Amino acid sequence: MKIHILGACGTFMGGVAMLASRAGHQVTGADQHTYPPMSTLLENEGIVLHEGYSEEPMLDKPDLVIIGNALSRGNPAVEYVLNQKLNFTSGPRWLGENYLRGREVIAVAGTHGKTTTSSMIAWILEFAGLNPGFLIGGVPKNFSVSAREGSGYFVVEADEYDTAFFDKRSKFVHYRPQIATLNNLEYDHADIFPDLAAIETQFHHLMRTIPGNGTIISNGADANLERVISRGCWSKLQRFSFDGKYDWQVEMIKPDASELLFSFREEVVGTLEWSQCGRHSAMNACTAIAASVAAGLPASTAIEALSSFSGVKRRLEVITRAGDIAVYDDFAHHPTAIRLTLEGLRRKVGNARIVVALEPRSNTMRAGVHAHELGPALMAADHVWLKTGEGIDWDPNEALEPLEGRFKIVTKVDDMLQQMKNNLHPGDHVVFMSNGGFEAAPRRMAEFIESM
Repeated sequence: MKIHILGACGTFMGGVAMLASRAGHQVTGADQHTYPPMSTLLENEGIVLHEGYSEEPMLDKPDLVIIGNALSRGNPAVEYVLNQKLNFTSGPRWLGENYLRGREVIAVAGTHGKTTTSSMIAWILEFAGLNPGFLIGGVPKNFSVSAREGSGYFVVEADEYDTAFFDKRSKFVHYRPQIATLNNLEYDHADIFPDLAAIETQFHHLMRTIPGNGTIISNGADANLERVISRGCWSKLQRFSFDGKYDWQVEMIKPDASELLFSFREEVVGTLEWSQCGRHSAMNACTAIAASVAAGLPASTAIEALSSFSGVKRRLEVITRAGDIAVYDDFAHHPTAIRLTLEGLRRKVGNARIVVALEPRSNTMRAGVHAHELGPALMAADHVWLKTGEGIDWDPNEALEPLEGRFKIVTKVDDMLQQMKNNLHPGDHVVFMSNGGFEAAPRRMAEFIESM
C-alpha cells in the first residue's frame, strides 16, 4: 500500500511513518520543515520526505493519506486530499486499527512524564526479554529510535491532544489499552481545551475504553485524577504516590532521588540506584514499576532494569561536558515540568550555578495561560534568559518578577547566546528549555564550550 503522511516529522507521526514502513508499506512524508532528529530517522528507514505541503507527492494517488493534527482546513495538502476524494485517516486511528488491535497495550497518559515513563516501561519489558513494540514521543537512549513494531506488548505514549482536524477527540481514545497509567493532570493545551474540566472529560473517556480485567495505575496524590476516577472506574485500580497510604509508594533515600526505595501495600519490594534525578523521576519510576508488575513481571526485575535506564533525548539531556561546564537540552512545555526539572538538578549539583535559557514555545505558554507560574517555576536557577517573540502578548518582566532581577529578556537567539557566553562561570550548568528546535542554541553553545 502507498501511504503518504502529512506532518511526518512530528515525533508521533514520525513514529507512525516508521511503523508503516516496517509493515511493508511504501511510505512517503511531508512536513512544513523537515528537520533532525526525526528527518534523519525517517530517511534511514528509506522514507522519502518532501519539504512543505504541496499536492505534488500525491499526484500518483496514494492508497491512504495519514493526516497529522497540526494540519487544518486551508492547508493546500489537506484541500487536495478532500477535493480529490483521497482515502484519509488520522495517525492515532491508523495506529489503533493496524498495530494495537490484538496487542497487549500499555498506555501512558498525563500532563507530564509521558515520554520518560513510556521509555522506562519499554526498557523494563526489553530487559525482561519480551521484545516490546512502542511508539514514544521522544527517543529513549536505550533504544535510539522512537518507534518499533516488537511483539506482544506495545507501549504507547497516550497524548490527550486532539486527534485531527476532523476528529477532535483526544488521541488516546483510539488505543484501547489493557494497562493505563495516569501520571498527573493539569490544565494545558489552551488552544483546544477551554478549561481543566474539558481535559478531565477526555481522561474519563479513556477510562471508559479500558476493559474490566485491565488495570489503571493512577497518581493518588492528584486531586484532578481523583475527580476523573469518581466519574466511573470499571477496571482494576491501583494508586501510587510518595504517601504510604496508597498501593505503591516511592521514597527518596538520597535527596536528589538517585537512590530510591519502593513499597507495595506497605511491603518493601526493592531499592534502586540509578543515574536519573528529581522527584518527578522518582514518580515516573514508581509508575513504570507498577505497570510492569501489572504486566506480569516481578518488581525486582523492573527495578533491576531501571538501574541501567539511560534516559531520553531532550529530557535534561547532557549534550556536552567540556572542562567543568555542562550543557543540557530539555523539552520544556509547562511550568510544572520546568520547576520539577530544575529542582531535581539543583538537588544533584548542590550550590553550583544553574543558568537557564527558556523559549516559551507551546501554544499554552505563548498564550500566557501560565505566565504567573513561570517565575516561581524558575526559582532554582541562578540566572534566566527568556527568549520572546511574536505571539507573546503578556509582560515577561512581570512574569519573571519573582526572580528579583536574575533574568534577561531577549528577542533574538544570537543575542541570547552572546550574552550567555559573556557570562559563563567555571562549573556552570547551562540548561536550554524549549519544546522546539530553539535555532540549535544548545548545540551552538556546546560547540562554543568545547572550543574554549
